[in-house]
Amino acid sequence: MRLIGLLGGMSWQSTAEYYRLLNEMTAEQLGGLHSARCLLYSVDFAPIERLQADGRWADAASELGRAARAVEAGGAELLVLCTNTMHKVAAEVQAAVNIPLLHIADATAAAALAAGVRTVGLLGTRFTMAEPFLADRLAAHGLRVLVPNSQDQRLVNDIIYGELCLGVVRPESRAAYRGVIRRLETAGANGIIFGCTEIELLVDQSDSGVPVFASTRLHCAAVVEAALSV
Repeated sequence: MRLIGLLGGMSWQSTAEYYRLLNEMTAEQLGGLHSARCLLYSVDFAPIERLQADGRWADAASELGRAARAVEAGGAELLVLCTNTMHKVAAEVQAAVNIPLLHIADATAAAALAAGVRTVGLLGTRFTMAEPFLADRLAAHGLRVLVPNSQDQRLVNDIIYGELCLGVVRPESRAAYRGVIRRLETAGANGIIFGCTEIELLVDQSDSGVPVFASTRLHCAAVVEAALSV
């Protein structure tokens, strides 16, 4: 199994899910006491979040590029950004290293298309929903991407940063997310992408009337498959 390099800490709750899923999926594939060969660089999220809020994406890319080079120097053979939002700078991070970065949108789009879904509703941080970096990558695979209206975007984003990134899971927020999902379904979505790891801590398939595609789980499955393809 190739050594997986993880860029995490954005948030650490998200990275914990990546670590758990990668190990569970490796054990499912190999059996026994097998676990994932991985190397984790966990950044301090607070400075990264400030760069996000200030629109200083080039600085954020530089920070993650330095972390990616450290992971590569440690022997990693594959690179994984353990966050949807920071895929906004995926190209810059990839350019900083010589090992392949496995993009979260590619695995997510493949799963949606395999399920026969062509129009998806995208949930995530306000950056992921309002900016094109993830939607365009999904669209390049042939998907039509819908996002919530501006009010619902604020609601989804505020719950991510104000609650889920802090480990807070509230039933009222789950109900609010269900409402957003229903409105995306009414707008024509026949699938829903959970484009933020923390969302998977709050809602699941039972909260949607159409298939959901949990990007983190799909990303991890693609990473394990690539790591075992030696």
